[in-house]
Amino acid sequence: MGDDEEGATGSGLDRLASVNLNLLVPLLALLEEGSVTRAAERVGLSQPAMSHALTRMRRLLGDELVVRQGTGVTLTPRALELIAPLRSALQQTAHIVNFPCFDPATDRRVITIAMTNSTAFVVGPRLTRLVAERAPHATLRVRTMTVPTEATFTGQGVDVVLLSEGHFSPHPRERLYNDRCVVVASPDTPPEASALDLLTTQPHIVVDTDRRVFPYSVLEEEGVTYRVGQLISDFLLVPFLVARAGGVALLRYQVAATMRTLSDVRIEEFPFPLPGLGIDMVWNPRLADQYFIAWLRELLFDAARSL
Repeated sequence: MGDDEEGATGSGLDRLASVNLNLLVPLLALLEEGSVTRAAERVGLSQPAMSHALTRMRRLLGDELVVRQGTGVTLTPRALELIAPLRSALQQTAHIVNFPCFDPATDRRVITIAMTNSTAFVVGPRLTRLVAERAPHATLRVRTMTVPTEATFTGQGVDVVLLSEGHFSPHPRERLYNDRCVVVASPDTPPEASALDLLTTQPHIVVDTDRRVFPYSVLEEEGVTYRVGQLISDFLLVPFLVARAGGVALLRYQVAATMRTLSDVRIEEFPFPLPGLGIDMVWNPRLADQYFIAWLRELLFDAARSL
């Protein structure tokens, strides 16, 4: 036996030749998505075909890979160990076969972006128009959230998360646009009233949450007295109610400015120093298509450029 044959046998390539390597792509999709349905959508298989592939993968690897737990599923320890090396191997394979670059003119993928409903209110319309213009066959999917979790960054096929700088991310982030807190009041309030006058004389409309609404803690530290006149669970209704029913509220400037294009509202600067409220881009660490990332990054910057 020659050295080449001995090396092939010793490296396991002789056994690898009998393995259906087509199973590796749906396997990675399954491990990353944690859902047979989402994994099937991602790789273009029917759900029965994906379930059949899962059965074959379990037989091949001698492990259950995913198991039912309550209303969802969880990955086995063996499955968790497989994610990083499998992702690396498939990324290298993609480079070897030299797949064509992402082409927005023909690509039919679903572009998934997670953000709060207030961020969607600000950038959503221009983002929608730009995707329609530059990737006419793609579908834009916006997933709204409140407080992000680890699953927000890596689950549900999310490509990028638009996240307030005040929220933690375990992954690298890049500023998309800056924002700040302002005082929003009815246009019927006395024009000579300062922002501080408005805060102390007008009833406040506040988001109804268990967490203290920023920056009311700053008002309390400054000894500013105020009265809450209404609590409401929908953040985007706050500026609309202020404009139509009176009162005062504390909002992001970009949200208030966007609402002002729909309904007359008065905007004043917050009377005390505050940290910024910028919006950052946090990319899904599992997203490997660098051509697509570069394209979407530029598109997001274009959507925010007019703010």
